[in-house]
Parts: sequence; C-alpha cells; structure tokens
Amino acid sequence: MSDQRPGFISRIFLSWVAYFRCLFDADFAAGVVRLRAGTALPADAETKENKEDAPAPKPVVLREATPDAALQLLSLLQREGRFIDFLEEDVASFSDADIGAAARVVHEGCKKALDEHLTIEPVRSEEEGAKVTLEAGFDAGAVRLTGNVVGEAPFTGTLSHRGWRVTKIELPKLAEDHDAKVLMAAEVEL
Repeated sequence: MSDQRPGFISRIFLSWVAYFRCLFDADFAAGVVRLRAGTALPADAETKENKEDAPAPKPVVLREATPDAALQLLSLLQREGRFIDFLEEDVASFSDADIGAAARVVHEGCKKALDEHLTIEPVRSEEEGAKVTLEAGFDAGAVRLTGNVVGEAPFTGTLSHRGWRVTKIELPKLAEDHDAKVLMAAEVEL
C-alpha cells in the first residue's frame, strides 16, 4: 500500500465526510477515537479464525481526484444561489426568520444549479422507513449499514435514508486558461 498524502481539496472533502459519519455512526466515531489515541482495534473485533476463513480483500486502487470539476460545481452553486456567501456569513446576530428567508433564496438558487447540471436520483426506490433486505453481494459503496451490524448477509433493516447518486453530469466546458479556483470574481461597480 502506498503512503500517499491526500491533496488539500481531498482533505477538505475527507474531513466533511468524516464529520458527518462521526455524528451519525457511533462505531465509526469509536474507531476515530481509537485512531487518535493510537490504540489497536479491540481484541474481539477480528479473531484469528475470521482472518483465516475470510477471502483476501481486493486491493483498493486510489485515483487522484482533479479539483476542477468540484470547484466548477461550487462556482455554479455560488453564482445561482450565493451558497458561499451564505456559508461565510456570521448568522449568529440574525433572527431565525431572517436566516429562513435567506436559506429559501439559497435553496432555490442551488437547486436550480443542480437541476441544470446534474441528474440526481435516489439510490434506493423504497420510501424511508420501509423494511428492506440486502442480499449477499450488495453494493457496500451504495448502501451503508448502521446500528448493530453483526453476521453476514442477508441483512434486514429499516431504510433510514434513500441515498443519492448522480446519473448524469453536464458541466460547462472550461477555457484552457480559466482559473477554476476563482469561484466568483470580485465585483466592482463603476
């Protein structure tokens, strides 16, 4: 396994994912705590028998994500919904009604940008709250198990979130010399 360090944009994305995963997945959060403390996994997490019986895992091939598309999408969210302006604003001094009114404008603009450039569909077709059964070989990249996960598939549980996947992306082409890091040009009124 190579010891590559992720780039800045990759680290931002990783921290965002880890933040929400820690909030909603107690087992993951416990693993982060163990990692920060420098301790090993609990002894009961993986026995010698399980290691011998389990097939060798497929090697994970990591590819470098180019930041241009992510920056372009962020730029579109800013242009249509003033997304960055909203997130960078200190909202502590505003009333809930003022924040709600601003959020409505940001929501409408960002939804417009997403609808215009991406086709987004639920990962699962069932309604949230429905009982679902995941057979052996289910796509673990598309469905994350939470709660008391023990044993092997099939797993039966309650769908708490349908998930989202992009089925089509149509971002505008960028000029060769376009600086994608400029999310929105500064405006000077004359």
